[in-house]
Amino acid sequence: MRSKDGIERDHKLTEAVAKKKPGMGEVLRAMGQRKTAFMALFGFASGLPFALFLGTLYAWLSEAEVDLETMGVFSLIGLAYAFQFIWSPLVDKINIPALRALGKRKQWIVPMQVILGIILVTLSLLEPKTQLGWFSLLAGIGALASATQDIAINAWRIDVADEKATLDILSTIYQMGFRLASLFGGALGLIIAARIGWPETYLLFGASILLVGFAGLFAPDGEGGKASAIGPGEDEIEELYAVGEVRRDVRNKHLVWVLALWGWALLILGIFMVRALGGFVPMFLPVMEFGSGAYFDFNWLLGMFPLNESGRPDPTDFTKWFGPFIILATIILPSIIAALLHQKRVLNEDVIEVGEVSASKGGALDHLYRALLVPLIEFVGRIGWPLILILALVLTYRICDAIWGTFAYPFYLGELQYTNDEVAFASKFFGVGAIIAGLALGGYMLTVLGRMLTLTLGALLAALTNLLYADMAVGGANMQWASDLVGFSWLISTIAPFGSDALPRLTFTIMFENLAIGIAGAAFVAWLSSIVSKKYAAVQYALLSSLTLLVGTLGRGALGDMIENQGYFDVFVLTTFIGFIAVFLCLAEWYRQSRAGAKAGVVAPEASAQPAE
Repeated sequence: MRSKDGIERDHKLTEAVAKKKPGMGEVLRAMGQRKTAFMALFGFASGLPFALFLGTLYAWLSEAEVDLETMGVFSLIGLAYAFQFIWSPLVDKINIPALRALGKRKQWIVPMQVILGIILVTLSLLEPKTQLGWFSLLAGIGALASATQDIAINAWRIDVADEKATLDILSTIYQMGFRLASLFGGALGLIIAARIGWPETYLLFGASILLVGFAGLFAPDGEGGKASAIGPGEDEIEELYAVGEVRRDVRNKHLVWVLALWGWALLILGIFMVRALGGFVPMFLPVMEFGSGAYFDFNWLLGMFPLNESGRPDPTDFTKWFGPFIILATIILPSIIAALLHQKRVLNEDVIEVGEVSASKGGALDHLYRALLVPLIEFVGRIGWPLILILALVLTYRICDAIWGTFAYPFYLGELQYTNDEVAFASKFFGVGAIIAGLALGGYMLTVLGRMLTLTLGALLAALTNLLYADMAVGGANMQWASDLVGFSWLISTIAPFGSDALPRLTFTIMFENLAIGIAGAAFVAWLSSIVSKKYAAVQYALLSSLTLLVGTLGRGALGDMIENQGYFDVFVLTTFIGFIAVFLCLAEWYRQSRAGAKAGVVAPEASAQPAE
């Protein structure tokens, strides 16, 4: 059960926020803020490595005549983004001694950007085919650095949000920067490389990241942004020993279970990476011997990852089969343990009584408890049982475009028989522009309509656009009629004379889908940022956002089988219904927030620019 204080914290509004007039004036005020400019830079720095490591790099490798089996190793890079929540507690609680003066978040953001810039510059000096070992190692380190900076950037955005640079606007600007970087690193990267070469292109992008890293030194800090000397302050540890907190021996027992679960997840990930690296790492694990001749051979774990024809395990199969168990071990079960600990505090069971004093404080277990369990306990305690609703909404809101993205090019090129140039025009240039327009519209809707209404409308629009693709799957007659009716076909034939008569309806469909994705994306990131605590933003946001990445990966296998057996039309109808589930969950979450706000005697949190304290 949530405490009254927790409800009030969740819905606290400042007088400045309450007096603001929504609309274009608020947008213009936010756009003029120094924080907004740095948010755009950080968004660009976040999106560029993602595009370069997970997209454009394959074009360079293909041009260098690296075989497809070897390129399969680089798909491992995506795991860094999907499982970034595993090391998010380190980013949240560990300070870098020489850099802590930069601030709690910037001490991680700036060095990661410098590392990324150096790696991209170094890659420009290597020859992919003859130096593939170094090439893959640097790309892997770069992906880890990129995922780590994303953790810190998301937390920075939540930290610095205020009544002028609102959380909704900052979230929208972040995504705009991210999408622009995807365009620069993707389509424009290919154009630049065709003219000056791949090494020079990566050198150019590496230098741009280094410039952002230098500019990041001057970014503002949020409240409480200064880092302590060695990590968690004494006051943070002292909180664990306050009257009413769970006793040390009890919480340590629960912590051991969480450490075992996270340890198992890290072991599985580590073994998989060993298998994927092939001959770079010895293929054996220890054998533990016990009394009476008993022993346990860990080498059987290697058999859990069968090798394909290239001698490496398949990353897609790994995520499909082990992803759910890793989520269970690192998110679901620890959340249940956190709920049990919170319940003990509420019921006053196994808690510290008046007069009880601990002889030693601040040991390793205390710090681990603060890093792993306290963020979950705060989240569970503040949200309560509605956390189930929130997790369901996180899992379903972006599932349509998260799963569909993998099959977009097979659908455009294989099923609909469009050319590469047509698809590049419709999806890359026109499509990215439509997403940015959707983000801008979404940001405006957030200020005028509020967060929850925009979130719900975004889910509805994203679901309905699947029906546009369903029409395309059976010939696209309706999309062609609509495109002709509004004069869109004439416009596309004028600006893209190279395309066929069918290009306008594809561009028309992609335009509406990307507009919906932009609106939904702006609202989703703003909502996700609003439900986490500023104090534990890095861990809580990383956990929730990773779920959206993993669910798409986990669902692609089943969706691929459905496409193979039933065709694209049935798949688009199914994803539409999944989208309707997200709409229903949005309405339920809207009702929950309104009801909680009414109980607390304040305005519903959708109007607030502030995340939970």
